[in-house]
Amino acid sequence: MQTILGANGIIGEGLARELRKNYTPHIKLVGRNPQKVDPNDELFRADLMDSESVVKALENTEIAYLTVGLPYDSQIWLRDWVIVMQNVINACRKNHCKLVYFDNTYAYPQDSKIQTENTPLTSNGEKGKGKKLAAELLLKAIANKEIEAVICRAPEFYGPGITRGLTNSLIFENLKKGKEPKVFLKDNVLRTLIFTPDASKAMALIGNTAAAYGETWHLPCDDNRLTYKQFIAEIEHQLGRQVKYKVLPWLVLKIGSFFDKNLKETQELLPRYAIDNIFESSKFKTTFPDFKVTTYAEGIKIIINDYKIK
Repeated sequence: MQTILGANGIIGEGLARELRKNYTPHIKLVGRNPQKVDPNDELFRADLMDSESVVKALENTEIAYLTVGLPYDSQIWLRDWVIVMQNVINACRKNHCKLVYFDNTYAYPQDSKIQTENTPLTSNGEKGKGKKLAAELLLKAIANKEIEAVICRAPEFYGPGITRGLTNSLIFENLKKGKEPKVFLKDNVLRTLIFTPDASKAMALIGNTAAAYGETWHLPCDDNRLTYKQFIAEIEHQLGRQVKYKVLPWLVLKIGSFFDKNLKETQELLPRYAIDNIFESSKFKTTFPDFKVTTYAEGIKIIINDYKIK
């Protein structure tokens, strides 16, 4: 049995499909209100903030995947991520199962240095601190041989379906609604984005590779990074028409943060949109050379078709 904790986000859904397709027919989806991805999926209601609930959720599990998302609130992240992680570590230890943790880059510093698996977790943001505490808790458990585990880390998402991320919400969702796309701060700095189906497939591969455990892995992204200006130019090329967009400066975003809670919660990430953001994933590509990474052009085409953008 392979179990997904927090199964109904875009990563969890893609992971469930990939596991069933290539690794096991025995899939358990865990959440407060889990929904089947495949008719044969097993469902289990659990609250990851409740330690006993997590223990029961992981009974008879060989590999657990932690893909849960918490509400986008700094205080919740700072308070709850360590609780969730400790509960999952304890449950994995009691059930003798492995853990694959899907992490993001919030704990990385907001600078232009190349991000590798060895980048220090030194973010000053509250969400970054919450993610740092959770990652350090798991790294300690790995070092102490409490459980076998692996960290899979990914940058900002873009992709089809229910993918959530600034690129999807500001560009593709606006295009779908016939509105003008928006870009934060600058359109001439390089971005590293991960295509969500690639993230799910890569995590399933790592989780089912025994030698991958005990380490941190950057999930694979297209190395031919684009600026948002180039990204929108590719959209224009595929749509065969001009796409006008707006670059939102610091002052507009700061003022907007007083009226929009999500924008306020995004403030700690804004420095990253003023500089090149280089997330490097060569370790994965060297170890798994047969894995096909979706190019930005391919990913944009898939999203345009999925969103039915004309």
